[in-house]
Amino acid sequence: MRLLRLLSRMGSGSIQAYLICMVAALVVVQLALTWVLLSSLMSSITRTQTGERALSMARAMAQIPTIREALLAGDPHGEIQVLADAVRRDTGAAFVVVGDRTGKRYSHPVPERIGQQFVGGDTGPVLNEGKSYVSEAVGTLGRSLRAFVPIRGPDREVIGFVSVGYLTARMHEVIEARLKRPLAYVAVMAALGLVCAVVIARRLKLITLGLEPAEIAALYLERGAVLEAIREGVVAVDRDGLVRLVNRAALEPAGASEPGEVVGRPVEEVLPGMGLDLAMESGRAEHDEEREIRGRAMIVNTVPLFHQGRVWGAAASFRRKDELDRVARELSQVQEYTELLRVQSHEYSNTLHTIAGLIQIEAYQEVLDLVARESSGYQEMIRFLRSAVPHPAIAAIILGKYSRAKELKVDFTVDPESSMVDLPEWMPREKVVTILGNLLENAFEAVLHRPEGARTVNLSFTDLGHEVVFEVEDAGDGIPEQQLAAVFEKGVSTKGKGRRGLGLYLVRRRLDELGGAVTVTEAGLGGTLFTVAIPKSRGGRA
Repeated sequence: MRLLRLLSRMGSGSIQAYLICMVAALVVVQLALTWVLLSSLMSSITRTQTGERALSMARAMAQIPTIREALLAGDPHGEIQVLADAVRRDTGAAFVVVGDRTGKRYSHPVPERIGQQFVGGDTGPVLNEGKSYVSEAVGTLGRSLRAFVPIRGPDREVIGFVSVGYLTARMHEVIEARLKRPLAYVAVMAALGLVCAVVIARRLKLITLGLEPAEIAALYLERGAVLEAIREGVVAVDRDGLVRLVNRAALEPAGASEPGEVVGRPVEEVLPGMGLDLAMESGRAEHDEEREIRGRAMIVNTVPLFHQGRVWGAAASFRRKDELDRVARELSQVQEYTELLRVQSHEYSNTLHTIAGLIQIEAYQEVLDLVARESSGYQEMIRFLRSAVPHPAIAAIILGKYSRAKELKVDFTVDPESSMVDLPEWMPREKVVTILGNLLENAFEAVLHRPEGARTVNLSFTDLGHEVVFEVEDAGDGIPEQQLAAVFEKGVSTKGKGRRGLGLYLVRRRLDELGGAVTVTEAGLGGTLFTVAIPKSRGGRA
């Protein structure tokens, strides 16, 4: 019980010490049992062999005619003692005793005991029944293992017996001598077992990343809580592509109700198109990739799992794209509204300061002209958008960029002939907003380095024909020819490093989703002209 309590206390400590003690205890118990069995087997074999040897010697003695004749005659010359003593010395027996039917001794290792009664009380079967047997009893020399064989007369009647015995103390010495070599083997096995215990413990410590049992248990519980708290679907696979981990949010896309229905199955069977096999092959993580899983558009993040420089599996998190689109749409609208209010507040603050200054210097006519000019420009843009763009989200982004241009001192004009009345219902407005907003913001940034008066950006759009077409033209420096092929890739920008290179990347992504295209050419203003064409028919150009 003490050992169990000790092991229990160690189980909450170092796993290495715990395993060493457990394996060592197991080795010790096994070796102890082995030693007990080996000792018992060796003792049994020695006793059997000794008994058989004693019985054979007694039978040989009982067949000697001289002993039989001397016994019948009462051994007047002591011949029996001479023969028995010679046999005892030659064979190493403790004693060789010849007795008559009354139990009187005619031979004994101690001559003074000749003529006395045989001691031990185990002569009954040999004298009364004429049996040959081996027994263990305490005699005058001590406890011994002895064999009895009857001596028969001319008429086959029992006239006496021969008893050959070996002291049990001497037998124990023989057994101990025979166990010395096995004891050495057991000691070597014990040492080897302890070494193996240390090696196994260190190996397990390495496999468990140095974590202790309590830490592993805590991590397991924390992992379960974290997985269930995540609203995104999470799935992890091993090197064979079999699902090892899945949370509740991933069960519904996998068509399952319980984790047990998914765990152990190939991931391509339950969540086809997830792309975990590609992550394991390439060893690269992929983020915010759009994939179709069981007919649903999902935004997927995949990460390969490495251990000791090798890929051990992969994990993925995913969420329905329409949920993310809804959140992005709401966030975009809030951002655009906030930006519009900020720009208007800044612009009106400057205008109010100007009006206040003009009033103080009594330039009343200039005040009237400024108010009329500011009011007419903004109101004209609103009136134009109401008639040309009857889509609130698209009109709002154009109006917001108009105010943004005024703040940046950019001359932003919209072609008065532009029209976007015939926008198909299937075309998501938020994607058009993303395309238009990023192209205009990119154009504003392209002209900011130029002096005021030379910062020009033009916008035109039309929905005539089978396509919706946007053109954004700026008076910037243009895009170097060597960068034209990569300008729509993520992270690529002509404006230096930092958090750039996302605007045009998003434009391309949204155009791919709508089946549209964009071309980049040199603008008449000297900068860049982006032309976007989106087919009105779903799935491609008409």
